[in-house]
Amino acid sequence: MVTNTATGGLDRILTLEIARVTERAAVAASRLRGRGDEKEADQVAVDAMRQELNKLPIAGTVVIGEGERDEAPMLYIGEEVGTRNGPEVDIALDPLEGTTICAKNLPNSLAVIAVAEKGSLLYAPDVYMEKVAIGPGFPAGTVSLDATPTENVMAVAKAKGVRINDVTACILDRPRHARMIEEVRATGAAIRLIGDGDVAGVIHTTDPDETGIDIYMGIGGAPEGVLAAAALRCIGGQMQGRLQLNTEEKVIRARKMGIEDPMRVYTMEEMASGDVVFSATGVTDGNMLGGVRFARDAIVTHTIVMRSSSRTVREIKARHQDLGKFG
Repeated sequence: MVTNTATGGLDRILTLEIARVTERAAVAASRLRGRGDEKEADQVAVDAMRQELNKLPIAGTVVIGEGERDEAPMLYIGEEVGTRNGPEVDIALDPLEGTTICAKNLPNSLAVIAVAEKGSLLYAPDVYMEKVAIGPGFPAGTVSLDATPTENVMAVAKAKGVRINDVTACILDRPRHARMIEEVRATGAAIRLIGDGDVAGVIHTTDPDETGIDIYMGIGGAPEGVLAAAALRCIGGQMQGRLQLNTEEKVIRARKMGIEDPMRVYTMEEMASGDVVFSATGVTDGNMLGGVRFARDAIVTHTIVMRSSSRTVREIKARHQDLGKFG
């Protein structure tokens, strides 16, 4: 049983247990780095994560997963995982965040998971979400989706006490962001364009001294937005998200998941509330996490694990010498 009776939240033992979940998925995917097969890399990561999840003493329900049941044979939305002998929890996961990145062996591919008290995570449909995010240490309301990109970049610079050309924004390199990229560059701020993996992009705002990224903005996947919000909850950043429900079909799908206002702006706390534990393991080398290494007699992984209730951040560099458990 992993219930924390003292706080009513999740027991701290789960913080270390979920590290094993992302480690296993990352190792499985890393064997296919640079081989050009996105689907196979994703599938082996899914299989490995599911196997490890089912060892946990939880009654877990996947609320952010690989897709609807008809589209995803494993880790689909609504799937129950764990031994069922433990607390009821919501789970958001992406066994291989950045499938294209992994297939090309480019930076910042991750295995990620968030576990929260039941009812704590937003049930987000698989649509796009407009996002803006910054890390900890800023006054409340520093950034907003109702502000322009220029206003948000200027607000970050003012709050940090630096010149605007000392600020770096992370934006997905997509045609839909061409106008935003042009506007941000016109302010004098720098831009870090990423080809994929916007969970990593948001997480990088948590440690700008290490990653060089001060603010994330743009439109990416809504499920990834919930995962990113869970990570920021653990370290005290700020994030807003607005679903892009631009067709009637998407509005209907969202309504079935309990979302009535298609224009609503969700705060970080509304996307991920309660006690949250988050884990990410590097698959490929990145700004924050190193990728999996295969030594002669061991497998080396690099993981970051965070918990919202204690604001604890653990960086785990593990050397696994029991190679058999990784297949």
